[in-house]
Amino acid sequence: MTTLTRTNSDDQNFVELVHHLDADLAEKNGDQNPFYAQFNKIAKIKHVVIAHANGQAIACGAIKEYEQGIMEVKRMYTAPESRGKGIAGQILAELESWAAELGYQKCILETGLKQVAAIHLYEKSGYSRIPNYGQYAGIENSVCFEKRL
Repeated sequence: MTTLTRTNSDDQNFVELVHHLDADLAEKNGDQNPFYAQFNKIAKIKHVVIAHANGQAIACGAIKEYEQGIMEVKRMYTAPESRGKGIAGQILAELESWAAELGYQKCILETGLKQVAAIHLYEKSGYSRIPNYGQYAGIENSVCFEKRL
């Protein structure tokens, strides 16, 4: 059985999962990884969701305020052996619920074009593609999405 826990970026399970995420992204992003890594620091993220199965942390995601009324989805990761079971969708739904509870009207996010499974997840979860925002504007390997809550 999978359980979801709301926490923050001080949670050591989150820190460990993000370490695995960063290693995975470094491999996929290659020489462009330093550009993306600078926007993915986890210090002081107040809203983190971790999935646990059999006492093990297996997946995570986070939201942080982008601007008034808008939360940005960050640091989505599922351990390879737990993929394909709908866990990332559960985490994303929990993050969206949390954002709505806090009074936010929209979630936005960025992912890489090489992240085919992530793109599929976001489209399946009701996200619409938008022009690249902020630091991702003009970055060819980025794709951005939004969802009204």
